[in-house]
Amino acid sequence: MHMADALISPAVGGTMLAVTAGLAAYSAKKITNEMDEKKIPLMGVMGAFVFASQMINFTIPATGSSGHLGGGLLLAILLGPYAGFLTMTSILLIQALFFADGGLLAYGCNVFNLGFCSCFVSYPFIYRWFTRQGLTSRKILWGATASGIVGLQLGAFSVVAETLASGKTELPFSTFVLLMQPIHLGIGLVEGLVTAAIVTYVWRARPEILEKAAIGGALGDRSIKKFLTGLAIGVVLIGGALSWFASTSPDGLEWSMERTAGTTEIEATDGIHQLFADLQSRTAFMPDYGFKAPAGASSEEAISEETASSWPAVDAGTSAAGLVGGSLTLVLAALIGYLVSLSKKKGSKAAA
Repeated sequence: MHMADALISPAVGGTMLAVTAGLAAYSAKKITNEMDEKKIPLMGVMGAFVFASQMINFTIPATGSSGHLGGGLLLAILLGPYAGFLTMTSILLIQALFFADGGLLAYGCNVFNLGFCSCFVSYPFIYRWFTRQGLTSRKILWGATASGIVGLQLGAFSVVAETLASGKTELPFSTFVLLMQPIHLGIGLVEGLVTAAIVTYVWRARPEILEKAAIGGALGDRSIKKFLTGLAIGVVLIGGALSWFASTSPDGLEWSMERTAGTTEIEATDGIHQLFADLQSRTAFMPDYGFKAPAGASSEEAISEETASSWPAVDAGTSAAGLVGGSLTLVLAALIGYLVSLSKKKGSKAAA
């Protein structure tokens, strides 16, 4: 559900960038008291884990479509909604800048659709409702499943609303929404079930992580080194090898666009769109999660594309992208946590 720049107008893109910046500033302020030396690496490793997980598209049976985990709900449950939202901003920024996954102009839209809808709506109003009287495996299952479905439904509807506000006549509202919502229902169901499985494991292994995230508390003196190590190993395995097994079918957004407009690519040739496209072409050193084709490659490129369409797509470029992207996300998310922690220390000194 990563929107390309061509799907939105500069006005909508600029507005959503401002909204995202405001939400990020608000989140940074809210997590000041819960940020400690253990929460910082947890944000980093969780960000890397979600980045790697998003590389694996799973097939939606009988549709010809696929989907991937959004990850916003998982981040909110394990980190809290504010730290989870900031971590999602890191993931999507790394994807847009260095892998050309989602447009730079559409960055604010993508953060809102994948981050806000899960972290600030489905998590507090649905998941927390199911688990308000304590955690059990059944409550986690029902809460995560319902929240995953609602979060993806809201995100999918936001995509349609943003294209409508942008005046994209190629994607008429009624047709587009009637395709986007059902296909993301299946994706949301898978998201919820996978989230429930991961959260249940964490609850049994390290329940204090969930408890502290739920109340917005610091982790304190509790050691989470083994947990972080396990997550890091998961990042290497998922990004480095399991990403080969991603479905080659178009994702839910592309599938809906193709059936609505007859294409997955909409042209936008105005100056602002071109400016952002040029910028992204310079920063994206591994577009589409692979090695960039050398300039002038023709027959070799065609062979490469044919190889990439095979399954599983055993490819060194994909593995490198998973490992590099996970590492970059880890650094950026942890850096955000560190800066928040630093501002907390400066505030404490000023108050003293």
